[in-house]
Amino acid sequence: MNSEAADGTHGTIGIDRAADRSDVKNGSEWKPLAEKIRVFYDKSSQIWERVWGEHMHHGYYGPDGRTRVDSPREAQRLLIERLLDWSDVQQPEAIVDVGCGIGGSSLELADRYTAAVIGITLSPVQRDRASERARAAGASGRVSFVVADAMAMPFEADRFDLVWSLESGEHMPDKQRFLQECLRVLRPGGRLVLATWCHRDDAPPAPPLSAAEQRELKRIYDLYHLPGTIPLPVYERIAADLGFSRIRVADWSEAVAPFWSDVLQSALQPRVMLEVLRSGWETVLGARAIPLMVSGYRTGLIRYGLLTAVKP
Repeated sequence: MNSEAADGTHGTIGIDRAADRSDVKNGSEWKPLAEKIRVFYDKSSQIWERVWGEHMHHGYYGPDGRTRVDSPREAQRLLIERLLDWSDVQQPEAIVDVGCGIGGSSLELADRYTAAVIGITLSPVQRDRASERARAAGASGRVSFVVADAMAMPFEADRFDLVWSLESGEHMPDKQRFLQECLRVLRPGGRLVLATWCHRDDAPPAPPLSAAEQRELKRIYDLYHLPGTIPLPVYERIAADLGFSRIRVADWSEAVAPFWSDVLQSALQPRVMLEVLRSGWETVLGARAIPLMVSGYRTGLIRYGLLTAVKP
């Protein structure tokens, strides 16, 4: 890997070994969960790519969720495009893709902005596949991937113009620590774009989560190895308390909810069901969460939150 720093050139962004944050990433409360997440994505990423493509996130179906799209893959591509438009990303030269999967967003961002991008993931399988895809696209000179902890990123401060986090926040056991890391690695004037699973607002005057709602959330957390979700207003408050400026939030639950029905429909195809079974128990458990996500969006328990903010 090229160890060149992100200094305004379009070369590969290197790792700053001196910025190792072992005080955080070796925390006993995080390591067992991180290992479960790693195993889950090591086991499930290949089947996801074969069935649903290179983007391991929701799709966009219009503001009201009723826009016809050609395929779930097209909806996933549209989500990236609409999210970039909504967050008013300009021309970043140095980008970190937090929770990069197999490099779908990383390669899209690198191509759109002619930027240097580094993707981080807990999964060595994802890192290797993302690196293969970058080489095949002729982008390995400016796009690279590493196994790293998003709550202890191995980068110096003030490094990136854009921190892109597309559905990784729900995996963070400490949301404040995660957003603090995003703030740390951003350059002054740099932008955070966060899209994450949330649960409904439970602060007054909204009612608290019922026992049934808490049980449903716990089932989803257990199947997807999530430490928990929080409401979007809490993300907004954390960002403000940390010192982010120009904070904007939005709820796109209606726009993305149809994605889970599409995933469920495709998962019920005999060929896909056979692939899920062959992929192992972790993938089977993940598939069991799909109808729970359909139900969660239908009842309003699951929400899809967006936050963008700038480092002063």
